[in-house]
Amino acid sequence: MPIKAVLAAAALSATTTAPADAPQDSSALSALPVPVHAKDCLTSGDGYLRAHLAGAIDAAIDWPNKGTRCEGESREKPVGVRLSFQRTAGGTPDLLLVFGLTGVRAGKAAQAVGTNLTIIVQGKSRIYGTLGDSRCTVDSLTQRPLADPGAYRVEARGFCTQPAHALRGDGDVLVSTFEFAGLVNYDAAEK
Repeated sequence: MPIKAVLAAAALSATTTAPADAPQDSSALSALPVPVHAKDCLTSGDGYLRAHLAGAIDAAIDWPNKGTRCEGESREKPVGVRLSFQRTAGGTPDLLLVFGLTGVRAGKAAQAVGTNLTIIVQGKSRIYGTLGDSRCTVDSLTQRPLADPGAYRVEARGFCTQPAHALRGDGDVLVSTFEFAGLVNYDAAEK
């Protein structure tokens, strides 16, 4: 399932009332396919997410490959990639983190990449976002092709200088550091 659909479903499940721009016809939402998720991030066994969150959510995330769901795809506007991470068994709190990396292209290493970050507390009316790619930066990013055509293992580390603000709920969340290795399928946007 494309990350945009995952985000839309997660955002709707995280809210008690639908956002103003959400479809008013609930049958459109029920028509979305139910995602089938792997139990591990990467089949190679070396996926992960580590991050330090402070503020409205205090957490030291250290999610290994096993039990972590990760998905990624290229995006057109702005050009780049979007990666999401979530524990398959849920957690306390049950978080979904989505990183939008501007300017990243298939197979290319990168530095100083503008990063948009969204944090969704699943099952609650709490969503936090940086609302653009100027508050977080990826210091370094490398990519390694995987067996499937268009699929890459993307490894990155970075930081945020300003918090993600509440879009639903209260407070702010500062993700002082983050690092991850996850899957990006550059062909997903074309399917």
